[in-house]
Amino acid sequence: MADKQKKRIVVGITGGIAAYKSIELIRLLRKAQAEVRVVLTPAAEAFVTPLTLQAISGNAVSTSLLDPQAELAMGHIELAKWADCVVIAPASADFIARLTVGMANDLLSTLCLATAAPILLAPAMNQQMFAQTITQANLTQLSARGIQLIGPATGEQACGDIGAGRMSEPEEIFSALQQRLLQKQDLVGLGVVITAGPTREAIDPVRYISNHSSGKMGFAIAQAFAERGAKVSLIAGPTTLPTPRNVHRIDVESAQQMWQQSLTLACQNQIFIGCAAVADYRVEQVANQKIKKSDDSNEMILKLVKNPDIIADVANLSQHRPFTVGFAAETQQVAEYAQSKLQGKKLDMICANDVSAQGQGFNAEQNALHLFWHTGNKQLALNHKNILAKQLVNEILQQYQQSQIKE
Repeated sequence: MADKQKKRIVVGITGGIAAYKSIELIRLLRKAQAEVRVVLTPAAEAFVTPLTLQAISGNAVSTSLLDPQAELAMGHIELAKWADCVVIAPASADFIARLTVGMANDLLSTLCLATAAPILLAPAMNQQMFAQTITQANLTQLSARGIQLIGPATGEQACGDIGAGRMSEPEEIFSALQQRLLQKQDLVGLGVVITAGPTREAIDPVRYISNHSSGKMGFAIAQAFAERGAKVSLIAGPTTLPTPRNVHRIDVESAQQMWQQSLTLACQNQIFIGCAAVADYRVEQVANQKIKKSDDSNEMILKLVKNPDIIADVANLSQHRPFTVGFAAETQQVAEYAQSKLQGKKLDMICANDVSAQGQGFNAEQNALHLFWHTGNKQLALNHKNILAKQLVNEILQQYQQSQIKE
């Protein structure tokens, strides 16, 4: 972080024994010529003092949302606008929960709501607290919103327990900050369309046919492209995932609605990625009223008709055809089916994943992909979907750029 690129970092510290490590993080930031402002939660003051942090950071430390002097200039808004990046280390389970639901009951949580700067969290808590389902759900939701998680590490904790929950070391947090702040905006001007999530095909006003897709992979890809400056349009089926930062989201329900939006946007952009799990069939006649159960019959017959093939129709556009990437979610003969789709649908690239494998695919936090294009293939190992998405973006860009050279 050289002087000519001097960065302004807000370091947020929440209540936890790992707060002492934040002193070293601030020292590393100052050594790298960053400007640092420190915000303490009330609980954090029990572990580190404002006076110590002021001496290390070279700036007054902020502790109260209702400080009369600071609020004369709307201190929390001023800090939110001032920051190039906000890093919270340690981030306690309590703070993570409050941030997830959008609370603003102290200075740090209010600042996080008011800033447009990227936010990084270094979780730190007892291993059992970290393993709790609600904590994992909170972290997943924050990650989907574009908040970067650093750690936690695994090892012996202050309470004597051993497990995941230790705050990452200051050097690791510093390295993650550097990577985030120095990330190239190299995709400005590139238009990308991504479909994500399931579709719902109505049977009657209360029933539908759908699948288990969560949309997590597609949303992660959208986030990865947007972080590098691309203009991203995300056509999303029914999902509760929050929209990634700087992504234009179009919500749809059915395959036909997704098809219409896809064909409209595909010819206006350079890359199209069909990550959605689109229903192959829909009910031919949707009932206007709820279908009642018949006591005279043990079966109900629905006539299904084929939905349009979105990825094939995009790949076969005669004018303004984008570089087209498909997904193949399979349960057997994954490579063979994926290569068949690559050829048969005239795609430029296809990403195959085995959704029958435990711990990956639909609804999971992790995934693994086998990529195929016409002259080669590559495997991306099992990883968190946000990390995997960044790897996938690099591979897509490499093949896209080669296709432009050929033209």
